[in-house]
Amino acid sequence: MPTFEQFKLPDAGEGLTEAEIVQWHVAVGDEVTVNQTIVEIETAKSLVELPSPYTGVVAELLVAEGDTVEVGVPIIVVDTDPSGASSAGAPAAEPAAGEASGSGAVLVGYGVAEQASARRPRRGSAASSAGPTTEPTSPVAAPAAPVAAPAAAAPARPAPSGPIRALVSAATAGRTVLAKPPVRKLARDLGVELASVPATGPGGIITREDVLAYSARSEPRTLATYAGDDSPWLNDAGTGSSVTPDGRQTRVPVKSVRKRTAEAMVQSAFTAPHVTEFHTVDVTKTMKLVAKLREDREFKDVRVTPLLITARALLLAVRRHPDINASWDEAAQEIVYKHYVNLGIAAATPRGLVVPNIKDAHRLDLKGLAQGLSDLTATARAGRTTPADMSDGTITITNVGVFGIDTGTPILNPGEAAILAFGAIREQPWVHKGKIKKRWVTQLALSFDHRLVDGALGAYVLSDVAKILEDPAQALVWG
Repeated sequence: MPTFEQFKLPDAGEGLTEAEIVQWHVAVGDEVTVNQTIVEIETAKSLVELPSPYTGVVAELLVAEGDTVEVGVPIIVVDTDPSGASSAGAPAAEPAAGEASGSGAVLVGYGVAEQASARRPRRGSAASSAGPTTEPTSPVAAPAAPVAAPAAAAPARPAPSGPIRALVSAATAGRTVLAKPPVRKLARDLGVELASVPATGPGGIITREDVLAYSARSEPRTLATYAGDDSPWLNDAGTGSSVTPDGRQTRVPVKSVRKRTAEAMVQSAFTAPHVTEFHTVDVTKTMKLVAKLREDREFKDVRVTPLLITARALLLAVRRHPDINASWDEAAQEIVYKHYVNLGIAAATPRGLVVPNIKDAHRLDLKGLAQGLSDLTATARAGRTTPADMSDGTITITNVGVFGIDTGTPILNPGEAAILAFGAIREQPWVHKGKIKKRWVTQLALSFDHRLVDGALGAYVLSDVAKILEDPAQALVWG
């Protein structure tokens, strides 16, 4: 007799209370094994692949792609004894003794929030088109009519538009552009400047996909300004958006990473008194070092950019001024000084702003740091950044220069005392050794929590970063 087991949505990390079903990897009737990936979900922090806790045959999918589900709600039914060999024929089992209940199962290493918040399902999804989603019921003896497997994946989400705070990539100015002739022709046809395109190919080469992705992000979009417009701006079922009857507005639910980012930024802006200091720097020697490292055999398998040298400079500045590597514990009324550096890199992705960090970055040599940046970038672009990747950051860099932006006043990542903005590198007239010469110049901006960091400490840290970018040999003295 068949034995049916329900798999309830677990807490994917840090007490999150809900998640969106992005894509099912199985359909009704498929055989599954323990630890096989069955579904991809999106939390407020990341995309997570959930493994099956059972071996058997999929009997029912209880929720559709695009639905937002609270932690603890059953999402799939698996027949663990399809041949009927077992004598146990009871309905879907309730949680065993010692298993989490209430808000549901828990992934290893994470707790469960006490309360869950309601979220509406994505517009246009299979479930929402039939009316409000109801609480799934437990199957008995035999499963209810199976939910049909999705015919196709959800529509691709639009690339981000408007001002974007940060992206993990190389500074565009002065960079050696590597691209094959067909890719260069494509860039010319699309009006794309190759020096501005972040490269993802081996050895830092720009691929056709890189050019197309950059062109899509840069393409202007037309606002709907009249009723009856058949293609209004941002009218994409994949975002759950809706257009007002007069066609003059598009409304998109705030959810997932965007919602989490907004909450974090509001918390940071209104709890930590921000102060920002600026420094304009001649980085000509850094650009020469980057060119040499790109030719070095030791660095042939990793991507070398000015961001790498900036990250190394910040780590050395933190070593010289460890008070900058701190956080404010409001509940305990204590200042917490970290004995380690988890270096955050702010990254703009199609899902919103995320800030993953390189764990124990202070222990890495230059090549190890370069590899850490490459891995972090690839993971963020693929949307695979996990909650663990973004937790326990101690200080952050935001690379606004990739968008041609000179500088800005970055907002602190919550729980950190400082964030460094790295601007675009440009050739400019500069007084060098008493003469006006053409030099590579950039601007740095350091925002810090004035409860923890006074103006002098901030100036010392910013000055140390600038000194290494002006003359990378200084790192040998301090390193």
